Amino acid sequence: MSDEKYSSLPTGAKELSGTTRNTTRSAAESTEPSKRLTSLDQFRGYTVLGMLIVNYFGGYQACPQVLKHTHDYCSYADTIMPQFLFAVGFSLRLTVGRQLQGGGSWQTYGRIVRRLLGLALVAFVVYSVSPRAASWEKLQEIGIWGAIAEPLKRQWFQTLMHIAVTSLWIVPVIHRPFSTRLAWMLGSATLHVVLSYLFNFTWCNTDPNAIDGGPLGFLSWTIPAMLGTFACDWFVPSRSADAKPIVPSRAIGFSVITACLLMLLGYAFSCATRFYDVSSASTNGQTNAIVLAKIPADPVVPDRSRVASKIRENTMTAWLAEPPFVKPPGRSERQWNYWMMSQRAGTLSYLTFAAGFSLAIFVLFYVLCDLAGAQLPIFKTFGTNALAAYVLHDLVSNAVQPFFPKDSPMWYAYSGLALFCLITWLFLRSLQRQNIFLRV
Repeated sequence: MSDEKYSSLPTGAKELSGTTRNTTRSAAESTEPSKRLTSLDQFRGYTVLGMLIVNYFGGYQACPQVLKHTHDYCSYADTIMPQFLFAVGFSLRLTVGRQLQGGGSWQTYGRIVRRLLGLALVAFVVYSVSPRAASWEKLQEIGIWGAIAEPLKRQWFQTLMHIAVTSLWIVPVIHRPFSTRLAWMLGSATLHVVLSYLFNFTWCNTDPNAIDGGPLGFLSWTIPAMLGTFACDWFVPSRSADAKPIVPSRAIGFSVITACLLMLLGYAFSCATRFYDVSSASTNGQTNAIVLAKIPADPVVPDRSRVASKIRENTMTAWLAEPPFVKPPGRSERQWNYWMMSQRAGTLSYLTFAAGFSLAIFVLFYVLCDLAGAQLPIFKTFGTNALAAYVLHDLVSNAVQPFFPKDSPMWYAYSGLALFCLITWLFLRSLQRQNIFLRV
C-alpha cells in the first residue's frame, strides 16, 4: 500500500452531520425525508466504496496506476479524500444552521467543538504508533519532541485528524454569509502557499514524509470543505420565512459552471510545474547533480532563470502540464514542486481541481437521486455508516491480505479485493439492519 493508507475520510450522517458515538435511529427519524438528501448519502457511499478499493488495492502489482497514490499528480485515488471533505463541509453547514434555529449559538458551537475534539481524540487512539523508545533511559534521552515529532508529522495527521482540524478551522465562519466564508477559504489557501514557500513543501517531502499535507494541511483542505458549505446553500432550502425557494435547474447550472471553473483553475495552477522541467532548470550555473535533485531549492517560486529558460522555448505546449489523471514524467525529467497536484503536500492546484471535481460528482448524484429517484442500496449502506466502514475496513484488510500476496496474478488479486469488499459490506449491512450507526 501507499503511505497514504488512510487517504479517504468518512463522515457520519445524522441529519447529515456526525458525532463520535453509537446511536440508534428511531423510526420517525429514518422516515422523515426532509431531514436528508438522498444524493449526499449516495455520494458519500460511492466515496466510501472508492476508499475501500484504493486503500486495499493500491499496493498490488495488478492495481491500475490510476488507483494508486504517487504524490506528483492527481489520480483517481486522490479524488477520494477531497470528496469526503466536501461532504463534511456540506454536513457541518447544514447541522449548525438547523441547531441554531433550536438553540443559542454558544450551545450550538460548543457541541460542535466538543464533538470535533472528541474526533481528534479518536484519531489519536486509532492511529497507533510504534514504540518511541526501547527503554525509559532512551525515552528521557530523546525528550518530548523526539518522541512526538514523527507521529505529529505522519501517523496522527491522517484522515480523521484532518477532518477534525479542518472542521475546527472553518467552524468560526460556518454560519457566516457567503462572502465571509469565501474570504476565509481564499485566505487559508494563500496562507498555505506562503507557508509552503517558507518551509512546508520541502518539509512534507522530507523523510519521514507527511501524509495529506501534514499538520498544516487543514489550510488547503479548507477549499473542498468550504465548497461543500456553498453547495449546501445552493441545494438545501432555507427554513427562513422570507427565503426564496430553491430552483433545482439554477442550482445545478450554477454548480456545474463553478465546478468547471475550479477544475480549469486547478489545472492552470498546475501548469506552473513546467518551470521545473529538467531541460529548462539550469539555474545560475548549477551543476546537473543539483538540478536533478528531487526537491529543488525553489519549489514554490521558480528562479528567474527557470522562467527565462521556459520563455525561450516559445511554444504553447511547453507551458501546458499533463491533464489530471495522466502521470507526469519522472524526476529525471521534472523536479518535484509545489505546483504539481500532490495529495502528500496538499498543494493548491490539487485541492482546487479536486474541489471542483467533487462538486461535479455531487451534482451528478443530485440529478440521479434527488430528481430522478435512483439510488443503489450498497451506496446507502456505506454512506449512512461511513465511520464504521472506515474503522472496519482496516481490520478486514489485515485479515484478508495475508492470503493474497502483493504480486498475485490479476484474477487472484481481484478476488481478494472482492472478498475484502464483501466482508466489509456484510458487517455494515448487519449494523444497518440493527439500526446501529457509528457517528463522526
